[in-house]
Amino acid sequence: MEGTKSETLYVRQLQLGPMKNFVYLVGARDGRECFVVDPAWDVEAILSAAAQDERALSAAIVTHHHHDHVNGLPDLLAVRDLPVFVNAIEHEFGRDAFSEVEGAVKRVEPNGTLRLAGVDVRCLHTPGHTPGSHCLSCGGSVFTGDTLFVNACGRCDFEGSDVVKMHQSLFDVLGSLNSETVVFPGHDYGDVKVSSIAREKANNPYYQLPKLEDFVRRRLPR
Repeated sequence: MEGTKSETLYVRQLQLGPMKNFVYLVGARDGRECFVVDPAWDVEAILSAAAQDERALSAAIVTHHHHDHVNGLPDLLAVRDLPVFVNAIEHEFGRDAFSEVEGAVKRVEPNGTLRLAGVDVRCLHTPGHTPGSHCLSCGGSVFTGDTLFVNACGRCDFEGSDVVKMHQSLFDVLGSLNSETVVFPGHDYGDVKVSSIAREKANNPYYQLPKLEDFVRRRLPR
């Protein structure tokens, strides 16, 4: 478990589970609350980290519906009465993933804004990995789930994936963010645990492929 510094945010980065998932606790730096991004694998570790930092967990938000990002929700809600924020498109597409916690789900419209734990969160719709994937932009940082990794991007060969939309999400949505935006990925797949938009544009091989046909060839090799 690691703490990560931010000028405006409290961020606790937790690597949990067999797939090197990153789970995040996020809140206002000078606040006492936090929300959890993609609660999975080890709910006890998540709650323990919040308690160690003297933070009250007030909400959960998921970047997409895949099992390795949401499998902690039932256990979490068994001990905490929390709202679970889900992109409305993703909720419709992956509804079965939320069946055990349906009563707690709050649908977020694509590109909607939330106020969570003292933080304004922009839910940037970034389809490609799944239809309703969204990245969470707040406090000069972005939590990218399985859309953007360090030196990589999300797979586009799952049900509901779309390689053209992934290209648009990387170049038109995330690529339009301030270059100094801190990138918090959904998995520990790179040489560093935290990156930036500038670093990814310079080093990520997928950002070296602005032409769609080149990107498709690289992301979906035959």
